[in-house]
Amino acid sequence: MATVAEQLVRMLREAGVRRVYGVVGDSLNPIVDAIRRTDGIDWVHVRHEETAAFAAAAEAQVSGRLAVCAGSCGPGNLHLINGLYDAHRSGAPVLAIASHIPSKEIGTGYFQETHPERLFVECSHFCELISQPEQMPRLLGIAMQTAVGRGGVSVLTLPGDIAARAAAHPTPDAVSLASPSPVVPPQERIAEFARLLDESEKVMLFCGAGCRDAHAEVMALADALAAPVGHSLGGKEWIQYDNPFDVGMSGLLGYGACYDAMRAADRIILLGTDFPYDDFLPQARTIQVDIDPARLGRHTPLDLAVHGDVGATIRALLPRLRTRTDRSYLDKMLRDHERGLQRVVDAYTRDIEHRTPIHPEYAAAVLDEVAADDAIFTVDTGMGNVWAARYLTPNGRRRVIGSFRHGSMANALPHAIGAQLAHPDRQVVSISGDGGLAMLMGDLLTVATYELPVKVVVFNNASLGMVKLEMLVDGYPDFGTDHPPVDFSAIAAGCGIASVRVERPTEIRDALTEALHRPGPAVIELITDPNALSIPPKITAAQVRGFALAAGRTVLDGGVGKMIDLARTNLRNVPRP
Repeated sequence: MATVAEQLVRMLREAGVRRVYGVVGDSLNPIVDAIRRTDGIDWVHVRHEETAAFAAAAEAQVSGRLAVCAGSCGPGNLHLINGLYDAHRSGAPVLAIASHIPSKEIGTGYFQETHPERLFVECSHFCELISQPEQMPRLLGIAMQTAVGRGGVSVLTLPGDIAARAAAHPTPDAVSLASPSPVVPPQERIAEFARLLDESEKVMLFCGAGCRDAHAEVMALADALAAPVGHSLGGKEWIQYDNPFDVGMSGLLGYGACYDAMRAADRIILLGTDFPYDDFLPQARTIQVDIDPARLGRHTPLDLAVHGDVGATIRALLPRLRTRTDRSYLDKMLRDHERGLQRVVDAYTRDIEHRTPIHPEYAAAVLDEVAADDAIFTVDTGMGNVWAARYLTPNGRRRVIGSFRHGSMANALPHAIGAQLAHPDRQVVSISGDGGLAMLMGDLLTVATYELPVKVVVFNNASLGMVKLEMLVDGYPDFGTDHPPVDFSAIAAGCGIASVRVERPTEIRDALTEALHRPGPAVIELITDPNALSIPPKITAAQVRGFALAAGRTVLDGGVGKMIDLARTNLRNVPRP
C-alpha cells in the first residue's frame, strides 16, 4: 500500500503536474522523497518559498494548468503567503502544500507550530487540514478541482507524520480536472444591454484580462458601436494588438486618450476588468460584464450588471445592436490619442541615445525591439510596470506577467523561473528593478542551478522610483528611497551567470541582443536615471500642489540641485496644451 505522500504525488502527476516548487525541510521529507521516486514529476529547489509560490503562479498563468508549490512546517510555509496572495488575486490555479508539525503535537505550542489552515484562508478558495489518511485521496481531488474550477489557490495542510503513513484508500488511476465553461447571460439581460447601448451615442469600451479569449469579439463590438477601446494593464496583452480603436491605458501608469475618452462618453462598458482605481472611473453611465458576479459594481455604480463570459456575451449582443454611422467621437479620441503619444510617450525616447545616466524609457524601447515576437516578459512592480506598460508591444503571442493585482515587489525573477520551466523553448525576460531583484536575489542561484535561459534585465537606478514618485505627489520629500549603488552584474557573475553592466545608451542594443541570443541565463544591468519618473495621464491640482510642496521641502533640506535635475528630466514628459 502506498503512503499518503506517494498517493499525493501520483495524483498530482496524473492531473498533469510536472513539478513542485519549494525548499526541502523536515515535515516535507515524505513528499520530497516520494517525488524523488516518481517518474514524470520533479522537485524544483528554490532558495526562498516566496519564490516557489510566485513561480507556480507564473507557470499556471502561461500554461493554463494547475501548478504546485510546497513549504515545510512553520516558517517554511509562512514564506509562501505573499506569492499565494499574488496567485490568488491573479486567478492562477495553484495548489500549495503546507506541511505541518507532528499531528499529536498540534495545539501544544510545539517547535515551529503555526496553523496554516487558518493563515491561508484569505488567499485561497479552499484551505483544509488533512488529519488522517482516510481523508485522502478525496480531499486532494477537491483541492485541485477548486483551484482549476474557480481560478485561484487551494491549500492543503499535511502533517509530516500523516504524510508518512499508509494510505487508507486506493490511488485513482487517472485524475481529470474540468475548467469552467463560458457563461451566457439570459436573453432579457442581453435585451436590456442592447437597449441601453442603442440609446447612447458615445460608447467607450474599457477592457481587462477577462478579454483574454475575446479579442475578435471586442473588435467587432467596437466597430458596431464606433467606440474607442481602452485597457487596463492586465488587459494590454490581450486587447491592444491589431486594434484600430485603441486609445491607450488608464490608471496611474496610463497614457494616451483613454482617460479623456472615458470622461467624454455617455456610456462606458467595462469588459472583463475589476479595475480598482475609483478615481479613474466616472462613477456613472457604466455597464459591467464579468465572469465573476462578485466583481460587478465593486468599484463603480452600474446602470447594468451583466454576469457572463465576455466573448459569449458580445456574440449574443451584436445581432441586437443598431448600425452606427457617426464616427465623430471615435475619430476625435483617436486623434487625441495620437497627439498624446507624440507629446508624451515618444518624448521619452527622443534624442537621448547619448545621454547618461541611461533613460529607462529608451532602454525599454530598445528591449521591445530586440526581444522575440513570442517572448514572455515578467515585470517587477514599480517603475518596471510603467516601462512595460508604455513600451512593450503586444502582438497576440507575447505574454506579460506581473503582480498587477497584488502589487508585490520582487515578483519578476520568481515569475520568470516558473514561466521558463513551463516553456523551456521560449524566450523569457525578467524586467527587474534593483529593489525587486535585491529582495529575492538568492534565486539567481536557482536560475544558475537549473541552467534556465532566463534573461534578467535590471533597471538599476539605486532608488525605489515608484515610492519616490508617490512621496513627492503626496507632498513629502523623498526619504529612504535611495540606497548605495550595487553592482548586480558582479553578483550574477559570482553565481555563475553571464552578465554585463551597461552605462552608456549606445551600448544597450548590442548588449541586449547578445544576451538574448546566447544560450543559458544572463543578467543585463542597465544603470538608469533615478530622476526619470512617470507622469500619470491626468494630473490633479492636489498632485501639483503636493509635488510643489515636496520640491519646497527638498530645497529647504538643501536638495535644490536634485530638484533641478528632476525638473529637467521630466519637463519633456508634461503634455503641452
